[in-house]
Amino acid sequence: MPKENKNSALKVNQGIEQPPVVNPYINNFYSKKRTGLLTKEEYLKGILAGNTTILSQAITLIESSRTDHRALAQSIISECLPYAVKSMRIGITGVPGAGKSTFIEAFGGLITSRGHKLAVLAIDPSSERSKGSILGDKTRMEKLSSDPNAYIRPSPSGGSLGGVARKTRETIILCEAAGYDVIFIETVGVGQSETSVHSMSDFFLLLMLAGAGDELQGIKRGIMEMSDLIAITKADGSNRDKATLAKALYGNALHLFPPSESGWVPKALTTSSVTKEGLNEVLETILDYFRHTEENGYYLHKRREQSRFWMYESIQEELKSRFFDDPAIAAKLDEYEQKVLNGEMSSFAASAQLLSIYNKK
Repeated sequence: MPKENKNSALKVNQGIEQPPVVNPYINNFYSKKRTGLLTKEEYLKGILAGNTTILSQAITLIESSRTDHRALAQSIISECLPYAVKSMRIGITGVPGAGKSTFIEAFGGLITSRGHKLAVLAIDPSSERSKGSILGDKTRMEKLSSDPNAYIRPSPSGGSLGGVARKTRETIILCEAAGYDVIFIETVGVGQSETSVHSMSDFFLLLMLAGAGDELQGIKRGIMEMSDLIAITKADGSNRDKATLAKALYGNALHLFPPSESGWVPKALTTSSVTKEGLNEVLETILDYFRHTEENGYYLHKRREQSRFWMYESIQEELKSRFFDDPAIAAKLDEYEQKVLNGEMSSFAASAQLLSIYNKK
């Protein structure tokens, strides 16, 4: 080492002490960047520890369409099943402009203040052109997204039927294993997606907006029949009287429907995300529903029926994936697609021939 030159103007200062690592899982993150994936044990350990970074990575793995990713994802789900806590799965939908995100932020804050851990699975609509998604729920729910007892996961619908993300149900299992005992499943709006959400939730909450026209004509009867509670939002200020009238209209309409299988009688309430009025009443109604269905056995019965439904849905998804992943189909798909576009072959004939190629393997 050269001797220090005392006549030099240069001086070497001591560096500052490095701060402690904020994220203890940072080494796992860099390991993932090097190898592409964590191990199953690393995913499981992180999820059970409630680490949201690893939980998000595992959910991304579930949403992947790669065959090797699907195999690892299913293995992780199987390992998480015994650790999944008993949760309240609440599906939330509503007409455009009803303020779903604003309601979820206010209502979610009430739930976490009661000592619960909340996971919000917000299904964002995918663009039909770019297949991309806005994924703006974390910006719309700024306060809730910073709540340590809340986890918000926006997912693109990927063009699946009704805008429901294909892997939402598996995501629920991971969130429950991470200790979240209340799960919100927010849909893109009134449409076919509600049927899928109803098949993966225990309680179905419908948000409606008063003063936006003929309320009873603004929604399909099927959606109202699935609803366990209708909440009229924005019941404050000059809109309070309109909300009270809408509550009476929907309350009368709900009594016209035949009794539900659960024996629960749906009701209509008014709420305000600004003044927080009605939020406690909504929560108490949901808790009453769970007490009612657990006592008469419907809660467990519905969970079992949902599991059977999703078994068949999974079979259909797997068959679809295997068909399009098959090399013989991939080699012929563009050719038959072009024939259909050119009018040389009907879409039915093309699909029949492609299925014939697949079955001859």
